[in-house]
Order: sequence, then C-alpha cells, then structure tokens
Amino acid sequence: MPPIHSSPYFQMDNPAILSLLRPTPGEKHRKSTSSSGGLLRMFKLFPMLTSGCKMVALLGRPRKPMLKDSATTGTIFGYRKGRVCLAIQDDPHSVPIFVIELPMLTSLLQKEMASDIVRIALESETKTHKKKVLEEFVWAVFCNGRKMGYSIRRKQLSDDELHVMQLLRGVSMGAGVLPSPNDKETVTADGELTYMRARFEKVVGSKDSEAFYMINPDGAASGPELSIFFVRSN
Repeated sequence: MPPIHSSPYFQMDNPAILSLLRPTPGEKHRKSTSSSGGLLRMFKLFPMLTSGCKMVALLGRPRKPMLKDSATTGTIFGYRKGRVCLAIQDDPHSVPIFVIELPMLTSLLQKEMASDIVRIALESETKTHKKKVLEEFVWAVFCNGRKMGYSIRRKQLSDDELHVMQLLRGVSMGAGVLPSPNDKETVTADGELTYMRARFEKVVGSKDSEAFYMINPDGAASGPELSIFFVRSN
C-alpha cells in the first residue's frame, strides 16, 4: 500500500502543472516556526478537538491584501468519516462556480496535511476546448502527486452542500465544526461536519490550466500551504 505522506512533487510531471508550480524555498524553515500554523494546522487539529463545540475557530481580522476583490473563496468540508468536498466561489455570498466531492476521506486529507504543504491537482482528459476549464465534468484527482481516483463536478448542490454554503455565507475565512443539516446537532453517525475556508489567489496559466494558491491568514511570505490545480489534457 503506498505511503500516506507522499512528496508534494511526486508524479507532478504534467507540464501544465509544473508551469504553475511556485517555488517554496522556505519550506524547511516554515516547519520550525509558529507562522506556519494557519488554517491547515487548525484543520489538522480536528481529531483532537471536542465535538460539542459548534465553531472551533474563526480567525481574527485579516490584513487588507487578503480581502482584495480579486481573491477567490475556497471551502474544503465534509464529515470526518465521509468524503471531502471542494467548493470554489467568487466570494462567500455568491453561488459556487465549482463544487466536487473528492475521492478521498476527510480523515485522509487531514493526514496529508501533516506535510504542511498540500497540492491537490484535478486533471480533465477531455479532447474538446469549447468549455472553460472549471466547466469540465469528469476529473482525475491527485493529492500530493498520488492519484486518488475520479470525480464528477456537481451540476447542482446536494442538500448537505447547500446547508454548508448557507451557514458560511458570512465567513470569509476560518475553520470549524458545523451542525448537521438534519438534527442541527454537531455529531452524526458520520462524525462531525468540519470545514476550512480561505481566500485564494487565482492564476490562469492558459485556457487549459488554472491554479489557486491559498493566501496565508498570518500574512507570511514563506509560500502557500495549500494549492489547487485544474488542468485539461491536450
């Protein structure tokens, strides 16, 4: 069975993805400093947090560069014993422009986050270019270079996804535990409904590639902790 903690560069050999990768020269230094905490560290702490708390953490007032209009909102959420979902919005109040259930458990993603650098790559193998990249439906999903499986982009939000988007309408960034949509309580048979929301800088490589780099909540310049790539194969 392949190791859970794989290198962020392992199998990242797609030219489109490589062209979008940003160097992170401070990776080793970041692991030894407190500034590398951020949202990923909060998300990794969920298994140790008490389940009775509705909101685990909301970050303090962000710095002005984080709230620029060009920033995109990204949300990773899911039940601890279920699969994790990814939603991308122009802003927290808008309808998501992209929603997908990733072929990996929330608990597995939390383990991947132990590396402090998480790169999620979605690759579409479509042969037509009539759509925008994020409008493609079928995606091969990779996490830190390891193929996790295939997923299909949602045409419509499920009840659980709509529930999360409604609860987080006023949240621009943060991490926490939400009440379930059915009984309004925190704990269900699938565990807590956890979320992490952050602002992302969008970078367009070409008509067939886009990248989203998480903006660090503490303003650290040591490199992004979470990067999401969308690539359409030629």
